[in-house]
Formats: sequence, C-alpha cells, structure tokens
Amino acid sequence: MSQFRTPVELSPFPWQSGYEHKNMFIGSCFTENIGEIMQSLALPTDLNPFGILFNPVSIARAIKRLVAAESFAEDDLFHFNGLWHSYGHHGRFSGENREHVLLSINDRLQFSSRFLQETDFLFITLGTAWVYELKSTGEVVANCHKVPAGEFRRFRLTLFETIEVLKDCLESLWSTVPGLKVIFTVSPVRHIKDGAVENQLSKSTLLLAVDALVKGFGKERCTYFPSYELVMDELRDYRFYAADMVHLSEVAVRFIWEKFAQVAISQSDREVMKRVDGINRAIAHKPFNRLTSGHLQFIEHTLTKVLALSDEFPYISLDSQIRFLESEIQEIKKSAGINRIGRDIFYD
Repeated sequence: MSQFRTPVELSPFPWQSGYEHKNMFIGSCFTENIGEIMQSLALPTDLNPFGILFNPVSIARAIKRLVAAESFAEDDLFHFNGLWHSYGHHGRFSGENREHVLLSINDRLQFSSRFLQETDFLFITLGTAWVYELKSTGEVVANCHKVPAGEFRRFRLTLFETIEVLKDCLESLWSTVPGLKVIFTVSPVRHIKDGAVENQLSKSTLLLAVDALVKGFGKERCTYFPSYELVMDELRDYRFYAADMVHLSEVAVRFIWEKFAQVAISQSDREVMKRVDGINRAIAHKPFNRLTSGHLQFIEHTLTKVLALSDEFPYISLDSQIRFLESEIQEIKKSAGINRIGRDIFYD
C-alpha cells in the first residue's frame, strides 16, 4: 500500500472566492475555525454575527433576521445568573448591563445585515439536528445559557423539518441577494453529550438534508464541502483531536483549511494569501529582546513589505497589520531613545 488512509476526492467549486469577494460564515464552532483563518489572511469576511450557532432552526432564523434587518427589543432579553442573555445568541453577547447587551446585539446585526446585502459567498456549518425548545414559549433556542434543563423540551429534528426550515431560509435569502452562492458544511465536531448513536443520527439527518437542498436548488446556487468526511476518513486518528477528544487540533484545522482553499479560493489569490501569511508570521515573531536595532530593522522591513502588498492590491485591507507595525516602530524608538537625526543608543 502506498498510503494508509482513505482520501476524499475534492472538485473545485464552480465559482471561487478571493480578495475581491465578500464572505459570511455562520454556524457551529467549526465555522469559526475556517472563518478566523480567512480573517487573518485579510479576506473580506464577516464571522458569526449571532455567535456560534449549532442547529438548523436557529441558523435559519438568524439568516432571515439579517435579511429583514430586524432589530431586537428589550423583551427579547432575559435575566439569569446575574447576566442578560438572548436566546437567539451565543453567550459572548451576554452581559450585566441590559442596555449595553441590546446595543451590542443590534449594532452587530445592522452591520452584518448591510454586509450580507453585498456578500458573494455564505458558508453555513450545521452542527446538530438536536434542538432545545423553551417550554414556556415553544421557541427553539440557539443557546440555553445554563438555564435548568427542565425548562426545555429536547428533540431531534426530522429530515423533513430540517429540509423545510433551511429551504424557506434560502428562498428568503435569495429573494433579497439573488446572486449569493451558499456553501454548506456539516461540522466534524461530535456532540458527544447527545450520545454516540444520537450524534450519528443527528449528523446523518444534516447530511441528507444538505444533499436534498443542493440537488433541489442546483449547484449553480449552492454546494457542499465535505469537512465531515475529511475528518472521518482522512484524519481517522485521535492525534488529530484536541485534549477533549471531541474538538479538532490545530493541525487538523489547518489540514481542512488547505483542502478548503484548494476548492474555494482562486489560484491567484492563494498565492497572495501566502504573502499575507508570511507577513502575519513575521508580526507574530517574538524576539528575545524587542529593544534592539536588529529587531527595529526587521519590523521596518516587514512594514515595507506590507505597504508594497497594499499598493499592489489596494482592495485588500491590511490596516490592522500596518497600524501594529507602525505602533511597534514608534514604541521601540521611544523606548530606545532614538532621536530624529537617527542617533542609535540601543543596548544589545
């Protein structure tokens, strides 16, 4: 045998993203793994405007709310364990001050609603078909926020229910953003708390639903990226998992990202991504002593590379890298006591 794994065959998407396209990611924590890499490489990306979402109902509801730009009201929040929460949001939006929480939620919603109108690619990662329905209202919640389990009814969506809620969401979305391309993924992160068998039934429901949607709407409008299959087949080993044996290791995430970039990002932009990644690595470099003439030269050289890349591709936003490098140069010079005529008093 020439290889000891089962390769997953991948074909390039019929359309590809890049630096001149806007991308929105919404869904489970796996969405954040890929979306954060996109952001770090300066690709125009909006990531999880409601925070991490797992089930199809909550994801569909969030997308429809973005389409309608429908703000949240004070009555949409509830107080529990000293914090104000929204059942439609991840706990990262929770806080002690009700007005601040509501302002944060609505500012983010309005920004992402505008972003969505100009978005070229929407990546939806489904995590689980199991949902929690608040008994007092019948509402499926995105996050229980540690409210006692007795307040909820837990059940698994049927295949029909999953297809219908996502189908309705996509039709609403395309009525407003007709040219938008949708890429589905099913998160390879297992929901072990549901139970091993229940997790498999859940993932199967999601996979079958996505297959039905892609076939129904056609690959001109939506497609599927097999992140679940890449982990289950190509990375079938616990060394590719984090310490909890559920979430993926950094190595696994990078592997899937590279596969994703091959089919979803144009070749020319992948070359630019390498240059941006090189700049990010230079910025992340931690010298033994920052206050040296050698490190100052290194930072100035890196800034020159960033400015050159920005001039070559003015549509790529490298503002954060430029601000960091300029601030670092000023701080080093100030700390080292370099004056305007260039007197160097570094102490190596």
